[in-house]
Amino acid sequence: MAATKRKRRGDLLVKAKKPKRDGKDAGKPAAQPGKAEEVEEEDRDCIPGPVCKGKWKNKERILIFSSRGINFRTRHLMQDLRMLMPHSKADTKMDRKDKLFVINEVCEMKNCNKCIFFEAKKKQDLYMWLSNSPQGPSAKFLVQNIHTLAELKMTGNCLKGSRPLLSFDPAFDELPHYALLKELLIQIFSTPRYHPKSQPFVDHVFTFTILDNRIWFRNFQIIEEDAALVEIGPRFVLNLIKIFQGSFGGPTLYENPHYQSPNLHRRIIRSITAAKYKEKQQVKDVQKLKKKEPKTVLPHDPTEDVFAVPAEEKPIEIQWVKPEPKVDLKARKKRVYKRQRKIQQKMNRGNTK
Repeated sequence: MAATKRKRRGDLLVKAKKPKRDGKDAGKPAAQPGKAEEVEEEDRDCIPGPVCKGKWKNKERILIFSSRGINFRTRHLMQDLRMLMPHSKADTKMDRKDKLFVINEVCEMKNCNKCIFFEAKKKQDLYMWLSNSPQGPSAKFLVQNIHTLAELKMTGNCLKGSRPLLSFDPAFDELPHYALLKELLIQIFSTPRYHPKSQPFVDHVFTFTILDNRIWFRNFQIIEEDAALVEIGPRFVLNLIKIFQGSFGGPTLYENPHYQSPNLHRRIIRSITAAKYKEKQQVKDVQKLKKKEPKTVLPHDPTEDVFAVPAEEKPIEIQWVKPEPKVDLKARKKRVYKRQRKIQQKMNRGNTK
């Protein structure tokens, strides 16, 4: 059987180099045909190697990092995305004082051509930048309703480093700005074929759905038995703010008219609660004024006495004799019992003598 070896990045079977033949072996006859048939039968029984990985041509690398001031949920979300995307790279947190154009230099140093940057403000608002560095375009989103892998505890599971399928809502093809975002999301979230850190399996799906002028991200596992979907996580909602021509800046290509900033949203909520409180106070003031106002006396209505019938007048009788006092039966009984007790006591004393 001929010796074989496998390449490190591919599974093509390559015949090993034949050893040099000395002059002594030159005169030996060739192998018999019966032995060749045995070798073929042994090759048939061998288990074939895995599918060839081929050549890694798509050199997409994603830089995923954040600014300082993010909370624990954002940090876990960032780690989940790094785990789901084997072609991603990490970097230290960026200072808030630095301008966003510095990220292009960081991407160049890390040899990355795409970037996902999480920007935290006021320790409660989270913004996500998706950028094609350094030429652009770039998009800024407000991240809402974040649920991480550890928080959800879903039953689904997938192989780490496997390649995902990307599923997009048909609404992405209807409007031009959604079509641009679709291409940007495909280039960022799709794992390059034959990537060294990826696995040659497709066992989960990234879904991007448009609802309520927002992009909803979900991650599902593909069950091999009946091709059903089971959610894995993480999940979050992206509310588009602006699309820029350059990377982290430049002319504005699209601005979302339905976007409402978190500061404005909180201000509206406060104004609604304040309006309810003011309304209650006004009702109380009106009630106090009504109590203080003098009561208006209505004029007499003659129709009210139509059905009033005067009662018969009884004769007035004057009593000249003092009425007899009422007899108190309880007091009388007590007096009788007292007399009987005294008599009984006197009789008892006489008998004793």
